[in-house]
Amino acid sequence: MDAFFASIEQRDHSQYRHRPIAVGGEGPRGVVAAASYEARKYGVFSAMPSRTARQKCLDIIFVAPRFDVYKSVSSEIMQIFREYTDLVEPLSLDEAYLDVTINKRGMRSATLIAKEIKSRIKALTRLTASAGISINKFLAKVASGMNKPDGLTVIPPKDVEQFIRQLPIDKFFGVGKVTGAKMKALGIKTGADLLKYEQIDLIRHFGKAGTYFYNVSRGFDDREVKPERIRKSFGAERTFEEDIIQYKMLHDKLKSIAEELGHRLEKYGISGKTVTLKVKYHDFELKTRCAGFSSHKSSSEEIYTITKNLLHSSDLPRKPIRLLGISLSNLNTAENADRNTQLTLEF
Repeated sequence: MDAFFASIEQRDHSQYRHRPIAVGGEGPRGVVAAASYEARKYGVFSAMPSRTARQKCLDIIFVAPRFDVYKSVSSEIMQIFREYTDLVEPLSLDEAYLDVTINKRGMRSATLIAKEIKSRIKALTRLTASAGISINKFLAKVASGMNKPDGLTVIPPKDVEQFIRQLPIDKFFGVGKVTGAKMKALGIKTGADLLKYEQIDLIRHFGKAGTYFYNVSRGFDDREVKPERIRKSFGAERTFEEDIIQYKMLHDKLKSIAEELGHRLEKYGISGKTVTLKVKYHDFELKTRCAGFSSHKSSSEEIYTITKNLLHSSDLPRKPIRLLGISLSNLNTAENADRNTQLTLEF
């Protein structure tokens, strides 16, 4: 979806249309959750501190998020997807992979399916979506961002090699600012440059991700579209309006987070064997501490007690804290691995 949260706000509120808006908190600790395309022209993007967004665009309008509305619209869109295929793998509220090789409509063109889905989304929600069509997840993901908003980009098999060779390294899915800077320092600016490196060299520079970069630069990505994405962790966190150093106040905040997480765990019937505490300090230093158990944990009382003890770990710095978070991993969920044999489909 194109600027999903911001586009919904502009759809529902005429005063926001054609205006630079940011969905998120406007306070000193606020963060942009989504920015309209009018705001993006000024360099405002998601995950940016709100005060930075204000500096870049003096006329920007901050809008409080309405996640219940976003979830409702997302459900409508996902239902459209599932009318074409059961192999839908949501990545977030506004994005998903679809394997349409075998589709419910019996359509023989992936491009026609994408066009039809885009049209149906527009008719139902009055919002635009962008689609990427190709032979694997990596290429489809990259293609989906090529011509936004309201874009449709097709990378057929015959064009894969040339497309990757010309692709700027910043456009590779999985290459962020830090990795991108490291690659450029190595002289890797495009896919063609990446192709010059052997797998062992990329592993030496980028660890496990080196194998991924080696494969996708050659057009290989055998990850399947899994309709049931299994969560590896479940958590909640909170950024404070002001930094906190007093343990009493930190305990109160931690208990509140544990209660919120406990309610969600109970709602979905989830528990975990590993409890992790996340601490972000006033200077943005980030520390995590975890505790593992032989039995599953899910109650807010247990989680609070565990994380309270972790907060008092002797090796954690004693300085003002801006964020606390709690997550559970090693969850009581199982992954379905069965898949049908793949056939072929026209692009």
